[in-house]
Amino acid sequence: METSDVELPLPGGGSVSLRPVTTADEEFLLKVYASTREAELAQFAWAEGQKELFVSWQFGLQRQEYDTRFPDARYNTIIVDGQPAGRIWVGSDDKQIRLLDIALLPEFQNRGVGTLLLRGLMDEATRAGKPLRHMVFVLNDEAHRFYERLGFAIIEDLGAYKHMEWQPI
Repeated sequence: METSDVELPLPGGGSVSLRPVTTADEEFLLKVYASTREAELAQFAWAEGQKELFVSWQFGLQRQEYDTRFPDARYNTIIVDGQPAGRIWVGSDDKQIRLLDIALLPEFQNRGVGTLLLRGLMDEATRAGKPLRHMVFVLNDEAHRFYERLGFAIIEDLGAYKHMEWQPI
């Protein structure tokens, strides 16, 4: 899914669309990012406010890294049934289409949103004749299985992350 004009139906009902990120989305995007780190960060005792500062700092570093590597990346807010539900960030270069990040708030997961969006990126990769690549955190077995079900294969094990790829036929 490349444009924000398209509203696609979800398998179990409802719809999903994308809209470009604006500065008004920053607080929401930070909330989405924090939700992806919750289990990991719950393992530590934090002084009041310390965890929020850490998450904000990490979020900023992540975005800076993506901006540096893929200056023309598409940053979109995922909208489910008219409500902000997550984020999808996609970069590309002459060799690949790169899913930099996709994340949904827990209440929007397991509804087919990720599958629908990934299939759209797979179609885009097919049209471009490029592989679709993504990095998956090694401890996230659920995500690893999700990408494998879609036909992704590990092309590189980087310790904490697995570099996965889907090739157009």
